[in-house]
Amino acid sequence: MPQSSQPVYLKLRDRIAAAIIDGTYPDGALLPSVRAFAADQGANPLTVAKAYQLFQLDGLVEVQRGVGMFVARGAAEKLRRSERERFLEIEWPAICQRIERLGLRPAELLAEKL
Repeated sequence: MPQSSQPVYLKLRDRIAAAIIDGTYPDGALLPSVRAFAADQGANPLTVAKAYQLFQLDGLVEVQRGVGMFVARGAAEKLRRSERERFLEIEWPAICQRIERLGLRPAELLAEKL
């Protein structure tokens, strides 16, 4: 699935999710403020707020009024599971179709990568 067709708020959500998964923002870490993240990404603060709201709805962040948003305990593992599921259900079938269409052999691809 080409990322360019994704709405900006989902791209921002994916960047934050990746940072949580890779440990840039571990459990309990304070996420950048909406304004700071928007400035860093060159995005509209309302768009960033929409991305952050997705994390709230999924219970991946805890909001402390007047302080900020903190990564909830277990958020990285929960995100990792959902990202794996999304990859296997949506992205992997498209990758397999492309591999087949191009006449590539998975064993050759793996040998080249390793």
